[in-house]
Amino acid sequence: MSFARETDHGTPAAPVINGATGKSITLTIDGQSVTLPEGTSIMRAASLMGGSIPKLCATDNVESFGSCRLCLVEVEGRNGYPASCTTPVAEGMVVRTQTDRLKKLRRGVMELYISDHPLDCLTCGANGDCELQDQAGAVGLRDVRYGYDGATNMGQAKDQSNPYFDFDPSKCIVCSRCVRACEEVQGTFALTIENMGFDSKVSASQGEDFLGSECVSCGACVQACPTASLIEKAVVEIGTPDRAVVTTCAYCGV
Repeated sequence: MSFARETDHGTPAAPVINGATGKSITLTIDGQSVTLPEGTSIMRAASLMGGSIPKLCATDNVESFGSCRLCLVEVEGRNGYPASCTTPVAEGMVVRTQTDRLKKLRRGVMELYISDHPLDCLTCGANGDCELQDQAGAVGLRDVRYGYDGATNMGQAKDQSNPYFDFDPSKCIVCSRCVRACEEVQGTFALTIENMGFDSKVSASQGEDFLGSECVSCGACVQACPTASLIEKAVVEIGTPDRAVVTTCAYCGV
């Protein structure tokens, strides 16, 4: 048995100012005309129409970031392939989200992610509840051409200091969703991205483990993580949940 999740449209809704959204924008996505408030992203527009654009760094709980490059689309009259999460709709815009060229590009991007990720899906605590796993299937990735003999970020030590969740940097794809959730949703600023380029990694803002940092164990980072890099200890020990209960956490009021 599995529980139904709310639809994640990828980016927040258009801003509401003085009780109203901006002017309406009409555009065409994959041959269908749609009218939406100004400020809506292409990704959200496609999702509201029932479409699905692959994504990893995007979620509608935080502002768009545009780092994973999996949500590329084609916009008529524009060069290149803009990220749909950071590109707002425009009047008369014609967008294509499912061309053969886009599918090839997305598989290439996903191939790079998987080439630096442990292939332990069957024994992973997030198996069946992993966005990386889901999106790899969505883009049709079946093989990785690059091999696993080069430099990788795998094999790093886990941070199990927090009593409620574990952090495995080997499974981190540096999408920054946890950092943004900590900043934008909770306002705690306990996480940051350390170093640059290939050496980038999530770390506690004070350079310590999670228990010694400013982390308040709210779980926002764990909820935002699209892989098993941040995962509840209970999920590891007991397994993925089979039901959901709507409730109100009293801790935030403290």
